[in-house]
Amino acid sequence: MAETKTILIAEDSSVILNLTKKILELQNYKILTAKNGGEVIKTVENNKIDAILMDLNIPIKNGMECTREIRASKNKDIANIPIIAVTGNANNYSMEDFKEAGINAYLPKPLDFDMLVQTVKEYTAA
Repeated sequence: MAETKTILIAEDSSVILNLTKKILELQNYKILTAKNGGEVIKTVENNKIDAILMDLNIPIKNGMECTREIRASKNKDIANIPIIAVTGNANNYSMEDFKEAGINAYLPKPLDFDMLVQTVKEYTAA
């Protein structure tokens, strides 16, 4: 059996966090969670992460700041983690902003769970 992939969900809404976690656990992903940008950075530094679902509106450091910090990491394994932005306020950002920050893909809220699973699979395929 393939090695279990680890997904970090950065989300401050418990409802969205728990739903997303359940959906991905059903797909046999190991889930780590972070409720704010500080936790995101700590988690990434202390665990092997295969992809990040990054809410852009998390407290302390927003998703864009976290993404830039991850991309700037001297550790190539950290700098190259696929980051999937998740936001209800996509109008505040352009695809250019996402690319510039280093975001690989974007999912709008409310989440389409089929699209979520498909996107995570795409970015965690070996």
